[in-house]
Formats: sequence, C-alpha cells, structure tokens
Amino acid sequence: MTDKQLSDFIERGREVLAIEEKGLASIRENLSLGFAKAVEMLAGCKGRVIITGLGKSGLVGRKIAATMSSTGTPSFFLHPVEAAHGDLGMVRADDVVIAISNSGETDELNSLLPAIRSFNTKIISITANSDSTMGSLSDVVIEAKVPCEACSHGLAPTASTTAALALGDALAVCLMDHKDFDSIDFKKFHPGGTLGRRLTLCISELMHTDNIPSAPENNPLSEALNLLDQGKLGLVALTSNEGKLSGVITDGDVRRLICSDKLDISAPASNVMAINPLRVTPDMSAAQALDLMEAKQITVLPVVGEDGKVSGMIHLHDLLGKGRLKFAETTRG
Repeated sequence: MTDKQLSDFIERGREVLAIEEKGLASIRENLSLGFAKAVEMLAGCKGRVIITGLGKSGLVGRKIAATMSSTGTPSFFLHPVEAAHGDLGMVRADDVVIAISNSGETDELNSLLPAIRSFNTKIISITANSDSTMGSLSDVVIEAKVPCEACSHGLAPTASTTAALALGDALAVCLMDHKDFDSIDFKKFHPGGTLGRRLTLCISELMHTDNIPSAPENNPLSEALNLLDQGKLGLVALTSNEGKLSGVITDGDVRRLICSDKLDISAPASNVMAINPLRVTPDMSAAQALDLMEAKQITVLPVVGEDGKVSGMIHLHDLLGKGRLKFAETTRG
C-alpha cells in the first residue's frame, strides 16, 4: 500500500472514533430518569439479572452479564431463540430481565417478552426507540439513541452497540457503588486473576524494606526533605526518641508549605509533620490496604509493627503491580 492509503486509513479510523465519541456524548447528555429507575429496580432484585438480545446486541448483552456477575450482581445471558424453545424455564418472578435492541422491533425478543411478563418478572429495555414494541412491553426504558452509526451506510451496528455497552457498564458501576462492592469482594470473584492473587498477599510480602526514608522528628527539616527526595516514594517517616512512628511528611505537604511561604528547612521536622498518620501492619492483607488507600485517597503508607516502629512502606502501585510513583498526598487521618 502507498503512504497515502495508509494515511487515509488512519484518518478514517479517527472519523469512526469521533462518531462513536459523539454517540456516547449524546447518551450521557440525554441520560434520564429511566436510567435511575433501572438502577433502583436492579438494586432491589432478589433473584438474578438476565440479559437478552439478538445479534450484535446479544454479544453486548453477554459482556454486560459478565461485568455484572464479576462485580457482585448475579447475572447471565439468555439467548432469545433458545428461550423460546425451553430455556425460558430459567426465568423466575424475582428476576429482572434487561432486553437490548436498538430498534426495539426485534421479533424474536418481542415475541418472548409477553411470556416473561406473565411470570411477573420486571423488564428493562435498552433501545433507541422508547415508543417501540419492546419499549411498550417494558417496565423501564433506558433510551440509547445515537446521532448516527459509524458505518458509511448507516447499517452496521457500531456507535449504537458502543452506547449499549457503555450503558451496561454504567449500570454495573452504579450497582457496585450501591452495594459498597470493594476490592476484597472483587478478589473473591477473581481468584484466578493476577490482581486477585496479588490482593491475597500480606503487606509484608509487598512492602519496601530497603533504605526506608525515615528520620528522627527533632532533626532539621532539611534532612527529612533530602530523604523524601531520595526515597522516591513521596513520603518520609519521622520517629520519636524511642524510634516509634510519630509523624510523616509527604510531597503534598511540602507543596502546601511552599505555597503558604512557611517552609523553614532549619526548623525541626516535627514542626510541620502530620501527626498520628494512617498506617498499616505487616500482616494486613493487600486488599485491606487498598481499600484504606482508596477511601482516604492516598498513595503511600508507612508499615508499622507491633512495637510501633516503621518496618517498611507500601505504595498503591505495589498493591496493583504497577511499580512506584514519586508523588503522594498527605496521610493525615
């Protein structure tokens, strides 16, 4: 191929992505009460969430079901044709069905929904046409109308399936928030994944123990700042006369001191340290530490033993297996 042809492909790819972005922007701007009602219905579901759809919508449905199942909402995909030939027996009254069809006029789905309604099972539809047959058969409609498809002929499901997929993600995340689904729960459903295995480890197996940036609290601030820079973890631990953790200084603290013109490097480090900082213990699980860091929006913590002395430091990226970062926010409790 010529350089011109290759360049044309790149440009066309950008056009497609721009169309898909525009579709998602439209969905975001027009998200309405139907979405909130769907989350409410799903949160109150006593059974399973059943996703159904045909063709490309079915493929999207499989992904949504997988995402929900892995994030604390028991779900499975039900093929509408197989359902019409016996698999409908899987559906119970306390389930909630999510039906996906861009047009809302998919015959195989619309012939199935009255049977589902006869079980007193609630139905949520994701469709571009709320006035469609599927919309009229649903208890709640999430409108997923995009300006156009990315396909040159406006035929192949592209922007519309991206929108449906994103709405499924939005539903799953809202349900995670509602259920307080955390990293420990995530690990339970992902025991075979790299992150799942990592989160089962103890802090002692992941923490930094070499050249820990630590200094006596009464030493000059200049010494603490040198250790902070050399440690590359974004935090320096300060200790009492007994060698126990008494406070910390982070990169974020230093930035704030500079901005307030209160940085006196000759003064004792204890003058500016954060006292009673958050900490973890060597026997704490990585999942527990991750939850603490996420809740407090911090990236590094001192690891303190039963004797109150610093035995190491743990960084958020050590927990996630991504290496180190140089900057951290304050660990004030």
